Parts: sequence; structure tokens; C-alpha cells
Amino acid sequence: MSVWFDTVILGAGAAGMMCAIHAASRGGRVLIVDHARAPGEKIRISGGGRCNFTNLGTSAANFLSGNPHFAKSALGRYTQHDFVALVEKHGIAYHEKTLGQLFCDSSAKDIIAMLTDEMAQAGCDLRLATTMDRLERSDDGFAVTLGGDGAAQLRCRHFVVASGGKSIPKMGASGLGYQIAGQFGLAVTDTRPALVPLTFGEDVLAGFRELAGVAADARVSCGKARFDEALLFTHRGLSGPAILQISSYWREKASIRIAFLPTRDLFAELRALRQANGRRSLSNTLGDILPKRLATYLADAHGWAGPIGDAGDRALAAIAAAIRGWEVTPIGSEGYRTAEVTLGGVDTSCLNSRTMEARTVDGLYFIGEVVDVTGWLGGYNFQWAWSSGWAAGTAIAERTG
Repeated sequence: MSVWFDTVILGAGAAGMMCAIHAASRGGRVLIVDHARAPGEKIRISGGGRCNFTNLGTSAANFLSGNPHFAKSALGRYTQHDFVALVEKHGIAYHEKTLGQLFCDSSAKDIIAMLTDEMAQAGCDLRLATTMDRLERSDDGFAVTLGGDGAAQLRCRHFVVASGGKSIPKMGASGLGYQIAGQFGLAVTDTRPALVPLTFGEDVLAGFRELAGVAADARVSCGKARFDEALLFTHRGLSGPAILQISSYWREKASIRIAFLPTRDLFAELRALRQANGRRSLSNTLGDILPKRLATYLADAHGWAGPIGDAGDRALAAIAAAIRGWEVTPIGSEGYRTAEVTLGGVDTSCLNSRTMEARTVDGLYFIGEVVDVTGWLGGYNFQWAWSSGWAAGTAIAERTG
């Protein structure tokens, strides 16, 4: 005999838990299931364990999607300020880092505890270490077969897919959400790792492998997209916030352009250093404005030798231009193993932007990372999870309350 729920949610991550809280807000019977043995595992490891839970500057402009307008409805109706109010309601201490990023003072576990407390108060049923083995349409909604520790036969009026994307497969991430979309005839856009380090061929790596561990401020661009943040050299290529950001825009065979210290007047600084001590070598002088290993690498690569006093203004201008004009071509990325999110997903043309419900399948919803809405680095993807989860949850509550 099947057990009845108003709503079954697949995935106890950020979007799924947010949806559960609001779907149960008017008394609806809600079950949320997850294959993991603890809820919110990606929340737990995010932000170095402190969870960059939103960004004060969030707007639809911070997201990539086949439809750049799709995210506006959910983001506009449940904003970053609404989530901050929830955090403050629970007495969670937080702080702002750079560029509007908000982090917990203590631990990401505070956000998980907040969400599970809210779910408990709303009367949600949470089943962990539970898989979904089968999903079918039924006369009154959906028939669901669960396996694992929570094995059961269920029926529900609403089924919400909050299973995430393919990023970080060691935590159990998979393409299940895309398979469900395909099962019900919904289109899925091409998917790829995003917010991920970029890798290079041996021809490039041989030159800068010795720089592994060196970080520098940079402007990294690809096409029309550009980001001013830190860059980090690794044994396999390049990482750091600026590279993770541009990885969402980079495509195979395209080059990326790197301008170190983009906000500083390098020509003026080099002239001042020449005036201060013209006997110093160009390499050592560059070490005053760039990390020393990077300065040595650039000087050797460009043949910048001799004392800086022998370099005229034209030579210094050329050096400044070269520091601002490094162009390299990645051969790939580190893949889903280290990607923070998945780019692409369930095609937004198949979904109602206000409710997140499938246009052609009554009662079926897709929220969070599984949808073709991907945010920048810096708390934006969590805000999409909160906003899209809220949108689906409140829509469901209106239908069941």
C-alpha cells in the first residue's frame, strides 16, 4: 500500500530544504529524501566550511542561462535580504568579505541547522540514505518507489527535483535530475563543469609550473566577460577566483587574457622605481610590485635583463603593457571533480519562472542547480537555491493550503 504525501522533494540540499520549509507552511504533508547520510552536504563544505550563503549584490545579471531573464522572478520575490533576515532570526553571526560575499562567522553547519530546524517546525519528514528507484505518473499525481534505508512506495501530488548537477561526484552528484527531465519530455541544455580550475598543455606548463602556489591580483577576460580577482598558479594550470569565474565563459580552443595588477599605474610605478634605484636589475625591481617568482618568470620569458636605469620610458611602457597582456590557451578544466557547479541544465523554456513548475507536466518542479541557471562565484548560486526553492515551495503551499 502506498503512503500519501502532498509533496515529495528529491534532494536535501539548499534548494530542496528551502522548498520543503515553504511547501509545508500551510499544513501540506511534505517528504524530502536524499541519498546522503546527512542533509546539506554541499552547504557543509562550502566557503571553506563557513558557507558563502549569499551575496548582497545579487541580481539576474550575475547568472548565466539560455534565458537571461528567467531568474528575475524568483530572485526578485525572494531576495538576498530576505535570506539574511532568516539568518538573523536564528541568531547566526556572519560577516561580509569582498564584493558583497556573506559568510558565517562560525560554521556552515549553522546554516544547515537553521534549515533543518525550520523544516522540523513546519512538520517536514526527512529521510536520508534513501534513493529514488522509480518515478511514474499516476491518476492523482506521481507514484514514487524509494530504496535504501527509507525504502517505500509513495504517492504524491507534487514532485520536486532538487537533486543538483554533476559537480563533485565524490559526494554522489549525478545526472539524475536531467534523466527525470528527459523522462517527462523536458529539454536539457548542454552541461559542463563551471567555476572550475583550468588546465594547460605541457608546452605552457613547462614555463610556469615552477610558479605553483603563487597568487596575484589580475583581470582575466575571455571574449566580453572579465573579472578582477585573485589568480593562483597550480601544478596543472590556473585557479583562484578570477579563473573560476572566467571558466563559466571559456570554451575549448579559446584563449584567455590576463592582466596582472589591473587597477595600478604600472608605468608610473616603474618610472618611480627607476628614479629611486637605477642600478637594480629589472627582475629584482619587478619583484617590488609583483610576487618575486612571477617577476622572475616574466623577466626571463621576455628577456628583460640589465639594470632598470638602462630602460627608457618606451621600454618601461612595453614592460607594463606585457604585464597587462599575457594570453594563454587552456586545453581543458579539472572537470566535475573540482567544479563548484554545473553549467546548463533543465531548459528554462520548459519551466514557469514564477513557480518552477514544468509547463507540460502538472505538479512536477525543478529547482536549484539542476536548472539552466548558473551563478557567478561568491554566494550567487546559494541565493538561486534559496530563491528558486522558495518560489516552488510557496506555489505548492498555495495549491495545498
